[in-house]
Amino acid sequence: MRQRRVFFYVQHLLGIGHLARASRIASALAADGFDVTVVTGGTAVPGFPSADLKHVALPPVVAGDKGFSGLADETGNPVDDDFKDRRRKMLLDAFRTCDPDVVIFEAFPFGRRQMRFELMPLLDLIEASSPRPLVATSLRDILQERTKPGRAEEMLDLVQEHFDLVLVHGDPAFARLEETFPYAQEIADKVAYTGLVAGDPPAPPLERFDVLVSAGGGAVGKELIGAGLESAKLLPPGLQWCMITGPNLPQVDYDAFEAAAPGNVKLFRFRQDFASLLSGARLSVSQAGYNTVCDIIRAGCASLLIPFTAGGETEQSTRAVRLEKLGLAGVLPESEVTPARLARDVETQLARAKPTMPPLDLEGAAHTAAILRERLSQVAVKPSRSA
Repeated sequence: MRQRRVFFYVQHLLGIGHLARASRIASALAADGFDVTVVTGGTAVPGFPSADLKHVALPPVVAGDKGFSGLADETGNPVDDDFKDRRRKMLLDAFRTCDPDVVIFEAFPFGRRQMRFELMPLLDLIEASSPRPLVATSLRDILQERTKPGRAEEMLDLVQEHFDLVLVHGDPAFARLEETFPYAQEIADKVAYTGLVAGDPPAPPLERFDVLVSAGGGAVGKELIGAGLESAKLLPPGLQWCMITGPNLPQVDYDAFEAAAPGNVKLFRFRQDFASLLSGARLSVSQAGYNTVCDIIRAGCASLLIPFTAGGETEQSTRAVRLEKLGLAGVLPESEVTPARLARDVETQLARAKPTMPPLDLEGAAHTAAILRERLSQVAVKPSRSA
């Protein structure tokens, strides 16, 4: 029997979390025997998706600002209709070439509303296909709260009309879809919890640090790294710090941080062995993004979380508060980050006993492959392209 083909669309706009999670899932699908094509629409990030996957890179767009209002190209200029037309054509052509058995939309329609100009035509093309592929949306466990009237209803309508499966990448013992999406009960028959999409258990660390500060993709982490450098100067010089700025931090800022770093701080743009470093660190200081938190839980590391809240974002705060209530993390509001406050909170967290991690399901990538294979077992295999 030929391989089942998967067409996986992912658009990252600010950080790299969406791309990293989708890449983990796509690699697990490939390891399970699926023929996977990943379509990306953001700026290139080395290592994502992995080299063993087919990859279609659309002309990249980024968020126009931290509030995700508007789209810009790589140079920061707002995208025009011609740019959108080129992307849309590339996307639809890639779908036709792949001729998939499964189409996965990362976040949409629960997010990425800015991409409707290309995703609604893709959904129309899917509906016109014969045989029609299975259509799934790939979601993190906690959604952004929607305040604009009609948005939740719009999501519900799109799921009911176009989607067969809602893959929630979480453990229901930690977070359930209905807690952040008011119409979850109306699509309960489509929802499948996969478990959290964490990486594999890390290898032993090559280096050990007392405090590991990380800024995710780095697009919005400048303030955190700056405060971290200053707080390191306020604490005993014997503490060893590692600071990872993220690949998207402007070079001028990285150079300035490097020049200001005291001798007990090592500064990096990116570490492929981030998960291993976490397993050897006494404390992680980071935002509360999905992937970073999964890595922290997998490593069993104590953490101080600084949730991203710009533009009315609520998802990271919700996650951080839940972890704090479980005794797994301290929380420092983004608006209260100063070198002195950060130093005090780091000192407090270092003095605490190492947390005991709850038995959360961290195998979401592999479970996603199993869920899709089970659903596809009930559907006839599409003919090969040469048939």
